[in-house]
Amino acid sequence: MAKTIGVLFGMENTFPGALVERINSMNIEGVRAEFCEVGGVKMAEPSKYAVIVDRISHDMPFYRAWLKNCALTGTEIINNPFWWSADDKFFNYALAARLGVAVPRTVLLPHKQFPPDITERSVRNLQFPLDWDGVFDYVKFPAFLKPHDGGGWRDVFHVHDREEFFCAYDQSRDLAMTLQAAVNFKEYFRCYVVGQQDVRIMPYDPRQPHHLRYVQNPPPYDPKLIKRVERDALKLCRALGYDLNTVEFAVENGIPYAIDFMNPAPDADRVSVGEENFEWIVDKVAKLAIKRAQKPSGAMNELRWAGFLKGERGPAPVAPAPKKAAKKIAKKVSKKAAKNAS
Repeated sequence: MAKTIGVLFGMENTFPGALVERINSMNIEGVRAEFCEVGGVKMAEPSKYAVIVDRISHDMPFYRAWLKNCALTGTEIINNPFWWSADDKFFNYALAARLGVAVPRTVLLPHKQFPPDITERSVRNLQFPLDWDGVFDYVKFPAFLKPHDGGGWRDVFHVHDREEFFCAYDQSRDLAMTLQAAVNFKEYFRCYVVGQQDVRIMPYDPRQPHHLRYVQNPPPYDPKLIKRVERDALKLCRALGYDLNTVEFAVENGIPYAIDFMNPAPDADRVSVGEENFEWIVDKVAKLAIKRAQKPSGAMNELRWAGFLKGERGPAPVAPAPKKAAKKIAKKVSKKAAKNAS
C-alpha cells in the first residue's frame, strides 16, 4: 500500500517544495510526498497521510487540532503536536537544568497587565508587592526580558539595570515574561537536530541582521567544546521528544549555555541558512520522513506526559564520539563555513 508524506506549511517558499521534490526524487517504492490539503475534518476520521511534516500549526489552531486528530488515527507527525502544544521555554530551561545542561539564571514573572477577562479577584494568589530585589539579586544585570513562550526575537529586551527593566516590563502587555541572565558570549552556535540523532553545528551571530547571522569564516573551535555542544543538543531533544529542532548555545568562558531550544519549526530558508545548511536539512528531514513512513515509530501509541518528562521517548543513547572524531567535527564546521565564504 502506498504511503503518502504530507508537508504542512505557511509563508515559507524554499524548504517545503525542496522537501517534496527530494523525497519524490529518491524514488522509494511505495512512498511519495505532496503538499497537504485539508478542509472540514470529521472527528476520528483517518487522514490519507502516513507522515506529516508540520511547519505551521503553531500559528494556526485549526491545523493543530487537525494534526492531533491525525495522530490519534495513526499518522506520524513531525513534530508531536500534543507535546508541542504543552511546551514552553521556561519549562525548557527548568528541564535543561535538571538534565545537567548549562542554562543562564532565569525567573518567570507575572503578567504586567492582566490577560483578557482577568481581574484583581482572579489573582489573589499572587505575591504583592513582588520581591523585585530578590529577582534582580538572583538573575543580575545585564539580562534579557523575553516571553516565556515566544520566538523570532519578538518582544525581547536587553536590559542593563532596574530602570531599563521596568521600562521594558511596562511594554510587555499581557505576556508572561522571563528575566534571564545575559551571557557574554565569545562563540555562539545554532544546531539543527533531526531524528534525535543527526546534529549540524552552525556558527551563528544573533547580533547581526537576520540574513547575515550564519557566520561564514569562523575561527577554529576547541574539539571538546564542539563535542559538548553536540551532546547537550541531543540530550535536550531526546528529553523533549522533538524530531526536528534547533538548539542555540551561547558560549562564555568555554561553557555552552543553552539559550533557545524550542524551535520545532526552525528556519530552513535557503537564503537565510545558506546553500550547504539548506541541503543538509532537506536531506535529513526527507530521510527521516521516509523512515517514519516505512516503519512508524509508535510514539503516539502512549500519550502520557511522564514519558516525555523523563526522556523515555528518545532512542537509545549514542556512545560519545572519540577525541579524534570530535576534532574532525570541529575542523569540519570551520572548513564548511570557510568554503561558503569563498
